[in-house]
Amino acid sequence: KQWYQRRVREDESGLNRRNIVDNRVHCCLYFISPYGRGLKPIDIKFMRSLHDKVNIVPVIAKADTLTKSEIRSLKARILEEIEEASIRIYQFPECDSDEDEDFVEMNKDLKESLPFAVIGSNTFIVKEGNRVIGRQYPWGVVEVENPEHSDFGKLRNMLIRTHMQDLKEVTRDVHYENFRSQKLSYSTNTSVSETTGPKIVDETDKIIREKDEELKRMQRMVEQLTKQQNMLAAMQKQ
Repeated sequence: KQWYQRRVREDESGLNRRNIVDNRVHCCLYFISPYGRGLKPIDIKFMRSLHDKVNIVPVIAKADTLTKSEIRSLKARILEEIEEASIRIYQFPECDSDEDEDFVEMNKDLKESLPFAVIGSNTFIVKEGNRVIGRQYPWGVVEVENPEHSDFGKLRNMLIRTHMQDLKEVTRDVHYENFRSQKLSYSTNTSVSETTGPKIVDETDKIIREKDEELKRMQRMVEQLTKQQNMLAAMQKQ
C-alpha cells in the first residue's frame, strides 16, 4: 500500500515512469493450515485485507499430513468458503481459441489444482539410487517434486515460467489502477477524518499479530509431530 501511495504521487507529479523502480509485490502465497476443516476467521479477515492490493494464490501447507481424499475435500471446502466470503483470489486467464493445446491443458490443470497443496523440505534423500528432495517417514519417502505427492512443481512453474507476466499485468492494470482511482477520488472529495487512519492501521496490525501467533502455534505442533516420528523410528530400529 505504501508503494502504491508513493507511485500515485510520482505519477501525478509528471515524473518519467521509466525512471521509477518497480518494487510492487505481484503475488502473495497465502498458506492455509492443513489441520482445520477449511478457512479460519483470521484467514478470511487477512485475505479480505489483501485481495484488492495483490494477487492472492491460496496454498495448503504440509500436505503430507493429509490423505489424497482429505486433500480433495479440503480444497473443495476452501474454494467454497472463499466464494462465500467474496474473497478475490488470482484468476487464471482464459485461453484464446488459437492457443497451443499443451498450454490450454496445462492452464486448465493449474485452475483445477487450486488451492495448491504443497510439501516443503530442504533435505536430499536417496531413493532407489536417486537423490530426491523430500521427507523420510517410517512408512516411506514423500517427494517434494513428485506430482503424486505435492503440487509444488505446478506452483513453481506457474510462478516462474507460465504466468509471471500475467501476474504483473493484473497488478499493474487492476490492483494499482483501482488504488490510484480511489486515491484520486478521495482527493477531490472532503478529506478523510484524522481519526479514521489510526483505526484502520490498528485493525490491520491486530490481524497481522493474530496470524503470526497462529503460525507459531502451527510450528510448535509440527515440531511435536517430528519428535514423535523420530522417537517412533528409533524404537523400530531397536
